[in-house]
Amino acid sequence: MNTFGHLFRITTWGESHGGAVGVVVDGCPPQIDIDIDVIQYELYRRRPGQSHLTTPRKEEDVVEILSGVFEGKSLGTPISMLVWNKDARPSAYEHLKNLYRPSHADFTYQQKYGIRNWQGGGRASARETIGRVAAGAIAKQILRVRCETETLAYVKQIHTFQATVDADRVTHDEIEASPVRCPDPIVSPKMAERIDQARRDQDSLGGIIESVCRNVPVGLGEPVFDKLKADLAKGMMSLPATMGFQIGSGFDGITMTGSEHNDAFYNESGQIRTRTNNSGGTQGGISNGENIVFQIAFKPTATIGKPQQTVDIDGNEVTLEASGRHDPCVLIRAPAIVEAMAALVLTDHLLRHHAKS
Repeated sequence: MNTFGHLFRITTWGESHGGAVGVVVDGCPPQIDIDIDVIQYELYRRRPGQSHLTTPRKEEDVVEILSGVFEGKSLGTPISMLVWNKDARPSAYEHLKNLYRPSHADFTYQQKYGIRNWQGGGRASARETIGRVAAGAIAKQILRVRCETETLAYVKQIHTFQATVDADRVTHDEIEASPVRCPDPIVSPKMAERIDQARRDQDSLGGIIESVCRNVPVGLGEPVFDKLKADLAKGMMSLPATMGFQIGSGFDGITMTGSEHNDAFYNESGQIRTRTNNSGGTQGGISNGENIVFQIAFKPTATIGKPQQTVDIDGNEVTLEASGRHDPCVLIRAPAIVEAMAALVLTDHLLRHHAKS
């Protein structure tokens, strides 16, 4: 499936080195102010070639809105957006067409479909996320208008370097001020140097993205299969290179007793709040009004320059020395993607919640 969501649905399309990539958004309410500059800004945060710490592929990723928006407002009809691939180099992957790259989707796609696009990974490439970010920018605008909800994401850890960040207070400007989008001014330069070292070593690094969603209305999410945390987990784990998801206390919660872990309620001027937030903003799969805080683990970039053992499509063992343009660490460009997916999930559940009333 290439479609995500129920009432607010997106369908992404396109391949990494094809003519273009894009998205169709269905279910956007009418008369929402759609600021194309906001969409473009989010795509700039995701685009390649931002610095020597990212892939050198040069793409401006200029978005075009083909339908669904008139005079700056949504029509309530499908919104179609595309971004042309300007710096595609499919011929650069010719030598890989008969090889299975380690930890890529080459082998599994070939086994599943009997055919694959070997030019940069096709649909398995992170370039597919352009459509998610563009659609997520629209979702962000809906959330801002309807409930002043904000989604933020930042680099929490790269390799062994872990940042200290107050999720309740961190700001967008603090995140963007860092070349690695880590708002910890002490750890951020250490992360940058470690990434640059991996680049020089023709290797790669992984890490953790943390996200916080603020001003989320109480009541979003369904009690059983479509729990809010379950849909957030699905959305995040559908992103390329993701290896794990945890919300609230996550795995650390197992070291606590029930009396330590339970979030006690109190009345703050007529508003029911919790004194702690080990639940991560949801209880019983439904938002409780506290900040939703979660983390996603990203693996090291699969494409590296070091020699690796693999096999070709006939099963012959070969040595692969990959070349080309790739990120030594995908986390620098990931915050915009994580924020977009969070906004898509929250917007879909917001519309579902309103449909019940």
